[in-house]
Amino acid sequence: MRQAYRSKFAFVLGWVWVAFVAFNVWDLIARYNGKPSLVALAVLAVLTALVYLIALRPVTLFTEDALVGRNPLRTTVLPWAAIDEVTVSHSINLRHGDGQVLRLWTPVSTARERAKAQRRAAAPAPRRGRLRTEPVLSKAEQAAQEAFAGKTHADWVGEQITDRAESARRRAQEDAPVRVRWAYDSLAVVVVAVVLLAAAILA
Repeated sequence: MRQAYRSKFAFVLGWVWVAFVAFNVWDLIARYNGKPSLVALAVLAVLTALVYLIALRPVTLFTEDALVGRNPLRTTVLPWAAIDEVTVSHSINLRHGDGQVLRLWTPVSTARERAKAQRRAAAPAPRRGRLRTEPVLSKAEQAAQEAFAGKTHADWVGEQITDRAESARRRAQEDAPVRVRWAYDSLAVVVVAVVLLAAAILA
């Protein structure tokens, strides 16, 4: 079963931007007036390349056999048994092989989110009188609240990665090689942006 972790906010905004660009490209082509239109197209292409690299492409995928980390310019397939250590700071960092580190772009933990999680963990349990005026949490909701106390989403995902890696090692799962490949989709987007930018400068 595949699980995907990405910034939903950035992902949605990225596709909103793509829709905005698609409309403007159609308008610029329909009303093409030489260099001004070409410059506008080049600017849109450069901004769209940045949006794609930062907002749309990064994702962390859990598959049955491996973790797939899609960063802006590379994709790394890291078998669960190959993960030696997981640390979480601003990002999730996976140590593997001979001291190599894979830094995941999603999910990230901002300073604001971490401070909020720490405040939530330090907050005392609400005192209740004889008459309860607040909704009572179910056992499942209480368990979820306790599990997330003091933790960010990145911390929780880091724990899931650790559990899967330890489980793979207990099963003596075959240590398949780590595969790293260039993101040809990202390179194609960057090349298109550079070509349009060069055309606008030389026109």
